[in-house]
Amino acid sequence: MSRRFIRSIEALSRLGGVSAVFLLIIAMVVMCQMILMRYLFRAPTIWQTEVVVFAATAAIFIGAPYVLMKKGHVGVDVIELMLSPPNRRRMQCLGAVLGLTFCLLMSVASGIYVHEAWEGGWTTPTIAAIPLWIPATPMLVGFGLLCLQYVVELMKLICPELATPQQQNAATEKDETTLHSHQNLGEAP
Repeated sequence: MSRRFIRSIEALSRLGGVSAVFLLIIAMVVMCQMILMRYLFRAPTIWQTEVVVFAATAAIFIGAPYVLMKKGHVGVDVIELMLSPPNRRRMQCLGAVLGLTFCLLMSVASGIYVHEAWEGGWTTPTIAAIPLWIPATPMLVGFGLLCLQYVVELMKLICPELATPQQQNAATEKDETTLHSHQNLGEAP
């Protein structure tokens, strides 16, 4: 049951990563079209700016769970390298709990915002007047998926046997690298 849950959430995170790539491609194509229309043909652009901004923003939120799953975020690990493996795991659990708490709060806030935008009929203050619930929904989806991915990361930290063999090998290699980084200069590994 636990492994199936982990696999399904990681599949959703991968889907979010692929979706983020497509959203960025859409933003890039529309940006190129906007530049051509504006500077080559001297034609006004109305909807392109909003599409580019909303697609790029949606890519950030929807792609975030994939980045978490792949440990692709930028981090400073100076303190982590100084800790023993059990203390490192405790610190990672604390970080995951804090991240989960933040994402849960943002999910609730995003849900309230999307609901209010839907009920209030809010639109963008431009000529296109796009309903605001449309660009706000990826924020809700992204934070919801990020919550689930944090739960998966916590499960793998608490029960390392739930991680896939590749993830276990990566963790072992990281521990070995950490041990080698604590050697004195000129000391054999």
